[in-house]
Amino acid sequence: MFTESFRRRHAPALALAAALALAGAAPAALADPPLTFDGALLAARDRSRQLAAQDASALAAQQMAVAARQLPDPILKLGVDSLPVNGADAGSLTRDSMTTRTIGLSQEFTRAEKRRARSARYEREADAARASHELALAKLQRDTALAWLERHYDERMRELLAAQRVETALQVDAAEAAWRGGRGSQADVFAARAAVALIDDRLAQADREVATARTQLARWVGEIAAQPLGELPEMTSTRLDPATLDTQLAHHPELAVMARQEQVARAQAAVARAEKKADWSVDVSYSQRGPAYSNLVSIGVSVPLQWDQRDRQDREVAARQAQAEAAHAELEEATREHTAEARAMLQAWESDRARLVRYDDAILPLAAQRTQAALAAYRGNAGPLATVLDARRGEIDARLEQLRLQLDTARLWARLNYLAPAAHAAGPRSIE
Repeated sequence: MFTESFRRRHAPALALAAALALAGAAPAALADPPLTFDGALLAARDRSRQLAAQDASALAAQQMAVAARQLPDPILKLGVDSLPVNGADAGSLTRDSMTTRTIGLSQEFTRAEKRRARSARYEREADAARASHELALAKLQRDTALAWLERHYDERMRELLAAQRVETALQVDAAEAAWRGGRGSQADVFAARAAVALIDDRLAQADREVATARTQLARWVGEIAAQPLGELPEMTSTRLDPATLDTQLAHHPELAVMARQEQVARAQAAVARAEKKADWSVDVSYSQRGPAYSNLVSIGVSVPLQWDQRDRQDREVAARQAQAEAAHAELEEATREHTAEARAMLQAWESDRARLVRYDDAILPLAAQRTQAALAAYRGNAGPLATVLDARRGEIDARLEQLRLQLDTARLWARLNYLAPAAHAAGPRSIE
């Protein structure tokens, strides 16, 4: 984009700068291997404590399911009845015929149907915890992917600005040489310097965005976020197909959690129905009296009197059933919401990919041609430097906008690609 004389004059300085940059980057490259996209996802999974928490919740519920199937523990009873506290027999355990030393056992025989219902409820809670694990993993992969892609494109934008800064600085030298040679004006020099200052300001903003992106990535992968990034993943296809979207979203982690929660609510309703049948308890005791008196054995049976089932047990069953119906309605509404959201993201992804083709085929070539034409006119004294600088700004903005559009497209791809578990996804869908 500049004359050979300018390139020859600045070639030593540019070569030295490039050599210093490579010399500084070489040790870092040897010390830190690139952080690939898949490597970041694996590191985030291994580092996550949320996944471990969900696993522990599932294990706890499974253990409770086993415990709920057992009969309640028997109760041991020890006591002294009718102990005299005054008179000649005060404090004696043997002289009064009414005084007895008693040992007994009490056992509640919970109905097998009720124990099975309670156990099933905890098993459904374990299923819900396992579904929450899948949901947490999907969110973790999505957020890590977004952070990795954000940093990648922020760094590409910064590299573009840095390269344009070098080109614009050469334009300052060209303007100063033209002014000293009487072929240009001092206003052109100031305009070129102003263009460099604007790019420096944009570079400062880009540095801040890169630092923020690295911090966000470190949230998920830890210290390895400081490593250079590897190549972009293949992003020309997604796991979702509009033709089978309803079937695929049946395995959406968030919907799976809601479905398991509905099952928990229905299991609680089953427990409430089982509670309408009272459990019997049996008590057996042996009472010892003084040597002059007979020992005694007692046997008793007790059962709760559910005399007001209409306002107690029946209402609890109705409440649990209503909770289950509420969970089912929320699941249906969430399914519609996620389906509409996924379709909208697919449409936006397709539209952005079409726009990127337009940038490659028309917008960027035209912007580059405009810059070349303005530069050629300036070299031939047929156009002002301001036109060159304006054309260059337009080309920079077009290339930055292309990178932003690529980032938006990559974000949509990440959200779509980690919307449903890979094990249930259909074959990849490609748009060429």
